[in-house]
Amino acid sequence: MLTRKQHELLMFIQERLKETGVPPSFDEMKDALDLKSKSGIHRLITALEERGFIRRLPNRARALEVIKMPDGYVPSPAGRRPFTPSVVDGGLGRAPAVPNTGHEAHPVSATVPVMGRIAAGTPISAIQENTHSITVAPEMLGSGEHYALEVKGDSMVEAGIFDGDTVVIRRGETATPGDIIVALVDDEEATLKRFRRKGDSIALEAANPNYETRLFGADRVQVQGKLVGLIRQYH
Repeated sequence: MLTRKQHELLMFIQERLKETGVPPSFDEMKDALDLKSKSGIHRLITALEERGFIRRLPNRARALEVIKMPDGYVPSPAGRRPFTPSVVDGGLGRAPAVPNTGHEAHPVSATVPVMGRIAAGTPISAIQENTHSITVAPEMLGSGEHYALEVKGDSMVEAGIFDGDTVVIRRGETATPGDIIVALVDDEEATLKRFRRKGDSIALEAANPNYETRLFGADRVQVQGKLVGLIRQYH
């Protein structure tokens, strides 16, 4: 039998994995369970591991795998849209319509404009103009307008986003806490970070323990879009 805190942590890890495919950070777990230190999280994770509910994957930072759930567990109903998008519908990056010929339609590629580089580390200048376009599978896109940015820096590595990756962004001006967004700070610095709220302020949270969470007044941050896909080239 799990204690209340052990159960709460297991639920939080499971729901975050379902939602984003990435385990929560120790800071996120600490905040979610309203604990004062990470040591309490370490103890809870160890207890869950000893009881066979989770497994820590070796040689990978922040890598947790849920092996089983408590008896009677019922998954929560779909709330915020999961990380995996569906089909494109409108705006930039729209896939051409496929006529209804009575035959099974084949997937159609979609073109997305690349708007320069985005900082995932030290600040760089704001988003540039369209430099070129890339072709992506339509299942990477959802409804709305999309653009792509080349990632510079390593502040989001624990979210699986590395220097040199290309991120696909759905354009928008709003975000839900926990979303990975393109944020424009003071109209001059573009950065890719996880969106949080701290009272009346906006927190831009890195996914790398070497970087601190940055707090800004709400009037200093503009949400430019939300991460929906990622492209990586292997050489």
